[in-house]
Amino acid sequence: MMNTMDTQLTQLLVCPVTKGPLTLARDRQEWISRSARLAYPIRDGIPILLEHEARVIDEEEAERLAKPHTA
Repeated sequence: MMNTMDTQLTQLLVCPVTKGPLTLARDRQEWISRSARLAYPIRDGIPILLEHEARVIDEEEAERLAKPHTA
């Protein structure tokens, strides 16, 4: 579980391509950049924010991620 310091540090993370916000997908262990349509992996708790390491998000997934989450 993330502690307070981890939470504060993750709020500083931005997409290295667009400088836009990242959204954490805990279930996939990825940071998602909707604007760049990229998913950056998290390995051993470390975000790998390198464009060549990112997974391209297809149009369908990008649309799904763009919709607000409902409880």
